[in-house]
Amino acid sequence: MKTIEIKGTFRTELGKKSSKEVRKSGAVPCVIYGKDENIHFSVPELSFKNLVFTPEAHLVNMVIDDKSFRVVLKDMQFHPVKDNILHADFIIVHDDKPVTINIPIKLTGDSVGVIAGGKLIIKKRNLKVKALAENLPEFLLIDITNLKIHDTVKVGDLAYDKIELLDQRKQLVLSIATSRVAAKGETGAAEATA
Repeated sequence: MKTIEIKGTFRTELGKKSSKEVRKSGAVPCVIYGKDENIHFSVPELSFKNLVFTPEAHLVNMVIDDKSFRVVLKDMQFHPVKDNILHADFIIVHDDKPVTINIPIKLTGDSVGVIAGGKLIIKKRNLKVKALAENLPEFLLIDITNLKIHDTVKVGDLAYDKIELLDQRKQLVLSIATSRVAAKGETGAAEATA
């Protein structure tokens, strides 16, 4: 997994009023959750561009003033209308302890069902995984080449080395549904054989 660096500043004042002031200045109030203490800081909103608006997951080298922390993004809140980042939570990464993180899925191959006129429907774009930091991938690859119309992929159908999937095994990740084109082709074939 790639590491990106983000620079921030420690926050001395906490609370709603202080957070509002931080947001007014173009920064985002953040927290790093550690084993012993929580670290409150702020980061310029533009610094999140390479972390949030990307199809891959990253480790973060968070540099706050003169201290450095190895973290992963745990959660983020967005403004319901403006869509700007309101708050971000991070957790410290330890080499000897597994970390829980959402990893985006990435599809490979051309589904035979889609080629036949079916429609690919993606239900989950990220999967929750638990693994040591060194084993975390930037994305989870799913090969859809052999999927036919009406085929599905559930969390229980997937397995990755040294990674534990935490979503429910029955949860649907993606499916190949019948489209109007495929439905017409099926009725046309049925009428031709009748």
